[in-house]
Amino acid sequence: MSSRGVEPDENPNPNPNLNRAVTYGLLAAWALHDAEEVLAGPRWLREHLPELRERFPAVPEAVWKAADSVDEREFAVAVAGVGAFVAVAAVAGRRSGGRSAFYQAALNGFGLHGLVHLAQAAAVRGYTPGSATSPLIVVPFALWARGRLRRAGVLRPTRARDVVTGLAVAAGVTVAAHGLARKVTGHPRF
Repeated sequence: MSSRGVEPDENPNPNPNLNRAVTYGLLAAWALHDAEEVLAGPRWLREHLPELRERFPAVPEAVWKAADSVDEREFAVAVAGVGAFVAVAAVAGRRSGGRSAFYQAALNGFGLHGLVHLAQAAAVRGYTPGSATSPLIVVPFALWARGRLRRAGVLRPTRARDVVTGLAVAAGVTVAAHGLARKVTGHPRF
């Protein structure tokens, strides 16, 4: 115990030059971004589904049915599931001084998913849920945090397969979170 009666940090950050904003900031940036999605997501999709079906006829009907079946409650539970994943990644990042491959993959996936939101907005030529905070929070945070990791000497090299893996993990976590949300909310499958 220290002289102030407080236990010393049992897992001191192995990289003191890397502040908490880089690692826990992932969770904070994610929370701000996903607040936008929770507030706008299901309602926006219901309102725009007919025009999306018409504009993108190659998308299988099963995708549209699945999207149409997501209500606000299921969406909020799914977001909480993704939040748990992001929180674990942020803690792994903090405990490892930013070295954690899991944390860095989550950070990369977060930034890449922001680019996906921007591509979605471009495809529909307008707002889509997540497209407002992607250029303001998601992409800038990911770039800033990667820069800090690089300066601290712990950023892993990013290869093309890492980009594909990051996007696949982000998509997989999203799908798994929605599956869990359907079970938790008792929402029937489409």
